[in-house]
Amino acid sequence: MISSYSLSATMTKIIKEMLPPDVRVARDTQDLLIECCVEFINLISSESNDVCNREEKRTIAPEHVLKALEVLGFGEYIEEVYAAYEQHRLETMDTMRSGKWSNGAEMTEEEALAEQQRMFAEARARMNGGGASAPKQSDPESQHPSSDS
Repeated sequence: MISSYSLSATMTKIIKEMLPPDVRVARDTQDLLIECCVEFINLISSESNDVCNREEKRTIAPEHVLKALEVLGFGEYIEEVYAAYEQHRLETMDTMRSGKWSNGAEMTEEEALAEQQRMFAEARARMNGGGASAPKQSDPESQHPSSDS
């Protein structure tokens, strides 16, 4: 698990990278933005859990998160989130096939942070450059059923 310091450092880096180089952000503003991110994650996690429970599942699956975004009024982001998820899934499969995780060894915190930063950079590039996208979906659950019962 990534420490709260690593999360804070990563979020601060993202905030700085998203702004023009001549713009400064006060420390309390950075803290506020980080708290907003944490609250957003809590909100999405909680609603995802509710969606999962309504379906009488025990494991929150990606389609539960997509449905939670829709329920909470963030439907416009589903396509980008789904594209990022698919990219992550493909990269994870490639990593597992290459044997990085096949020997049972876990990533170090430094490796996890580097991977997280790489994935954030790719997500930013997709958002800023309009990279790969998934087809629009009105009902993510019907297209991607959960394998958990």
